[in-house]
Amino acid sequence: MGIRTALLLLLVSISPSASTAESPVLDRVLKNRELRVATSGTQPPFNAVTKDGRLIGLEVNLARLLAEAMGVDLSLTSMPFPDLLPALQEGKVDMVLSGISITPERSRDFAFVGPYLLSGKSILTDSRTLTGMKTPRDLDRPELTLVALENSTSQSYLARVAPQAKLVTTRDYDTAVEMMTSGAATALVADIPVCILAVLRHPNEDLGTLSNPFTVEPVGIALSPSDARFQNLVANYLEAIERTGTLEELRKRWLEKSDWMSALP
Repeated sequence: MGIRTALLLLLVSISPSASTAESPVLDRVLKNRELRVATSGTQPPFNAVTKDGRLIGLEVNLARLLAEAMGVDLSLTSMPFPDLLPALQEGKVDMVLSGISITPERSRDFAFVGPYLLSGKSILTDSRTLTGMKTPRDLDRPELTLVALENSTSQSYLARVAPQAKLVTTRDYDTAVEMMTSGAATALVADIPVCILAVLRHPNEDLGTLSNPFTVEPVGIALSPSDARFQNLVANYLEAIERTGTLEELRKRWLEKSDWMSALP
């Protein structure tokens, strides 16, 4: 039994709850037989670009499953993280899958389906500095330079808990990690999977991260708020993917194993 057949069988038991007079996103997907998904390509293990230019990651696999379940082609686009939600707002893409935390502020402008995983804010720094950063209060010092991804919840989190520290933002994690390892920044604040992966990718830099994150954040699929039927369809498919155990397999594949890292630059 293929994944699409299994999902369709499970969807029989998931009753739709949304209705609206118009479905602009769903109509466009069906008309073009294409699901347009945007991701940054710079947030492994969620999404990343390989040495040969392919997009891989948990969210890339999830996007393929959603397109397959809908019976349409997948158009996967990478762009800088700060440009993702504006592209969705402008109708350039149908959904964003890129480690987007579900927040009240974002929910004012976008619809979210999920979460499909839980993350949380952690720090990446050298082992010696890490010993003095056990609580968020330890970040609020004027002598610290902290780096975060532009337009991310990490940026807003630091503005709230560490107003005295110098905050620097970058448009991708590679630049942020480089700033930290070169001494231009004291620490990177990011989702804990990103911090863990950076430790593994730079074994000679004496880097460390927290055992337990400062926060717990739900990560979901960002959609246009103008199409309740499309939201309902995506929610049903995501629930079905979860029920089949496929989503748990993706989490284990990308969050607990490291063999895929050899494909990264």
